[in-house]
Amino acid sequence: MPMTNRERILAVLDKRGSDRIPWIARLDLWYHARLAEGNLPARFRGMNLVEVGRTLRTGNPARDGRIFIPRYEKMEVKSERAPGVARQRFITPYGEVCFGRILSDKVSGTTDQGLPLEHPIQNVEDYRILEYVAEHTYYDPCYEDYLAYERAVGDDGFPMVSCGDCPFHYFLLHLAGYNQAYFEMVDHPDEFEHLLTVMTQVEKERLWPVVADSPARLILHGVHFDSQMTPPHLFRRYITPYYQEFSALLHARGKSLAWHADDDSQDILAEVKAAGFDMSECFCTAPMVEVTLEEARAAWGADVIIFGGVPSIVLEPTFPVAEFEEYMRGVFRTIAPGDAFILGVADNVMPTSLIERVERISELVEQHGAYPVQPY
Repeated sequence: MPMTNRERILAVLDKRGSDRIPWIARLDLWYHARLAEGNLPARFRGMNLVEVGRTLRTGNPARDGRIFIPRYEKMEVKSERAPGVARQRFITPYGEVCFGRILSDKVSGTTDQGLPLEHPIQNVEDYRILEYVAEHTYYDPCYEDYLAYERAVGDDGFPMVSCGDCPFHYFLLHLAGYNQAYFEMVDHPDEFEHLLTVMTQVEKERLWPVVADSPARLILHGVHFDSQMTPPHLFRRYITPYYQEFSALLHARGKSLAWHADDDSQDILAEVKAAGFDMSECFCTAPMVEVTLEEARAAWGADVIIFGGVPSIVLEPTFPVAEFEEYMRGVFRTIAPGDAFILGVADNVMPTSLIERVERISELVEQHGAYPVQPY
């Protein structure tokens, strides 16, 4: 009897063999774009996202579970909406900071819903305000919400729970922004280091225990590490120690640690392994970025699970069908015999993707994905 997607994912996490490699595609952007534009193919009309995935014979990514709710004390938090923008203001005794994000009513291939737009660090005084925000942030467990979500997902998949980012990369992406962050580190080194220390301590004392005690097994903590923005020497200084300690805590509780890997990780493959990550989720490869699937397998072996391997560019109409077929042959050749691998699209099946190619991958998995995988 065939295994379920849930059973296959758990087999990969447990380093056991399964009947075939799991195939889990993120269809969110494609599906919601089709709804917004009114051109969902007729055979999918009336279906929700999970039902479309079943029809295409891919599993459920199950990324919407939660195990905590952030709570802010002794400050006022205001949420504001304007056309195309959402802002969140934190008003403290030391002043106010603002996070701004792009919103899109119509999902498209060129607009990422929730993309950071405005960053709270505008001057040196903002560091103290952000320290205050961190010091007065708490994480209230909501384990029953997670358990209900896991039951709802059922056999279609296995939940991966997002728990934010590590302090250093959160500073780069959200607090200062990539364009300004490294200037801040040089111009205000003491303030930067102190803020990072405060954020790290708060997460260790308040976030980590909530995650460790939760019923969730697969924890996503960390996003978008990149060879350019988090190069090896900075990764080793600011990221590796944090995750070595966090991953050890999770491993002691029987949990697995993943990071969202849809950037070019060619230069940091060794650092990812040294940090203690168990999985690279939405792992992006050439021809979309520099790193290849072969390089990742050589660096990680079966120690780091690759969840990905299909860069979304190969699903585009501009990517020749013969090259698509050859790329997929290369995937099966590289991953054989199939250990530590979940086939997925990095990062999403995009609004302009050919959905027929998703179905074709389902066919290939059914024809050639049996464990142990044999190149074809």
